[in-house]
Amino acid sequence: MSSDRYRGAPAFPARRQFLQGLAAAGVLAGFGGLPLRASPGVARNATLSGTEFDLVIGESPANFTGRTRTAITVNGSIPAPLLRWKEGTTVNLRVSNALPAGSIHGHEASIHWHGILLPANMDGVPGISFNGIGRGETYNYRFTVKQGGTYWYHSHSGFQEQAGLYGPLVIDPIAPEPFSYDREHVVMLTDWTDLDPSALFARLKIMPGYDNYYKRTVGDFMRDAKRDGMSATIDDRKMWGKMRMTPTDLSDVNANTYTYLMNGATSLANWTGLFKPGEKVRLRFINGSSMTYFDVRIPGLKMTVVSADGQYVHPVTIDEFRMAPAETYDVIVEPTGQDAFTIFAQDMAHTGYISGTLAVRDGLRAPVPALDPRAILTMADMGHGAMGHEMPGMGDDGMQHDMAGMDHAAMGHDMSAMGQGASMQTHPASESNNPFIDMQTMSPTPRLDDPGIGLRENGRAVLSYGMLKSAFEDPDGRDPGREIELHLTGHMERFVWGFNGQKFSQVEPLRLNYGERLRIVLVNDTMMSHPIHLHGMWSDLEDEQGNFQVRKHTLDIPPGTRRSYRVRADALGGWAYHCHLLFHMEAGMMREVRVEE
Repeated sequence: MSSDRYRGAPAFPARRQFLQGLAAAGVLAGFGGLPLRASPGVARNATLSGTEFDLVIGESPANFTGRTRTAITVNGSIPAPLLRWKEGTTVNLRVSNALPAGSIHGHEASIHWHGILLPANMDGVPGISFNGIGRGETYNYRFTVKQGGTYWYHSHSGFQEQAGLYGPLVIDPIAPEPFSYDREHVVMLTDWTDLDPSALFARLKIMPGYDNYYKRTVGDFMRDAKRDGMSATIDDRKMWGKMRMTPTDLSDVNANTYTYLMNGATSLANWTGLFKPGEKVRLRFINGSSMTYFDVRIPGLKMTVVSADGQYVHPVTIDEFRMAPAETYDVIVEPTGQDAFTIFAQDMAHTGYISGTLAVRDGLRAPVPALDPRAILTMADMGHGAMGHEMPGMGDDGMQHDMAGMDHAAMGHDMSAMGQGASMQTHPASESNNPFIDMQTMSPTPRLDDPGIGLRENGRAVLSYGMLKSAFEDPDGRDPGREIELHLTGHMERFVWGFNGQKFSQVEPLRLNYGERLRIVLVNDTMMSHPIHLHGMWSDLEDEQGNFQVRKHTLDIPPGTRRSYRVRADALGGWAYHCHLLFHMEAGMMREVRVEE
């Protein structure tokens, strides 16, 4: 387990796709030492409902690529069983650790119930919430279910989530829902690697740009010069060269390493959800991936978003939405006019995709769209204004240097005078002369109406955070009593991540007073997006005027943005607070939050 967190050579794409064809997307859950080969449309995980559950964490052989690997599973399946709870009931979950001695996935295990309100000792984070589940031990999770909606669960031990320990969770509400539908399907999107996840992490530390096959070429330079002018193009290349970064580096790991899965199936396995013409179908989308943002659409169908992170929103009809890791979205579709529709989810860098099918019967397929053109970051994307604008604090060696007058905002300092749309951003003193920081944003804004890099003006109606409005008023109603500003920081070449230039191992817990209402402001000083998750409490996103907008458990913070949200500290104990990109959390982008009386 990495000390930067809490205590306690891939095949080329063409070869991988060929092997997937050989394997016919056979995966799963093996018994007697042999991996089962699942045929298209076969469900890979059982549905368990009620109040009493027995879950066994173990190892099973899995084959997604033509090569059998050892996965970590729950009750022998990937994903883990779909758990169905009822709001208002008390659930008992007996989770047993049956990992074999010498497992590459470690000896400790855990399950975290993502987005669920519960006592701290039921949250499932070793070193913060409890001691973890030792080999041969069983931990009894017991708590009352206080909410409804679509959620998920996953391991918080080492890299077990990346190796397969994740599953969907649906909670049926007590009160009638504000929309109707005829049937539903869970659609869980994840990423798989044949590499030992710890080896992948080690590779990121040594060669963080390993998967970036898409660097700009001479041809790209000539095209840009023709469009933008020679001087502007040269200035742009000089700026990127000075930062030792590339504008095509949107994700640390992409389809050159990953195989993307839908409900545990590859695209060739063609997971299929059935419908009858004229029905309203509810699709519960869950991004259970370790490192992948997905852009999701169903060509030929409009999607009406009715819930975000398990909480009702005013319905909004769109063609496409981006899902950060750990987010969930419920949409309603009305398939008609054809027998099959493709559910298409490409990664944010547009290097690969996962597809499945909505159909009137098994065995059907619809056309799969081509990947969109790859996206290119600009200086404006990172909060530096127009392309080619010089970045304060960057020396000729490409490293961040001391910035006179820019070190005024230590963690916890009240920054209310800055406002969300400030023209010049100040930075914590801990960022100055910091070898773990390679960039700082100068003019961040919330950009809540921005659908995101690679999704702008693509001819489709794309969801943005600005379009999400909770179907209820601010559940707390109080103005925040204080404000905490935190900066998301990192160094791409060193693959070090943190808050305010500090890794988890370097800082003390962030302390909140029980019952207080506070505002957290996040400023992204990196060139990558980060989905930030606070355990145990809701994150109530504010609009650009500081008004309550939408309640979520995971908030995406794109490069160069400054976004604020309110938190009611109504859960005593210690809670994890971290980036939900697994390898960023392991590399230091994590804090402990303690709520104390």
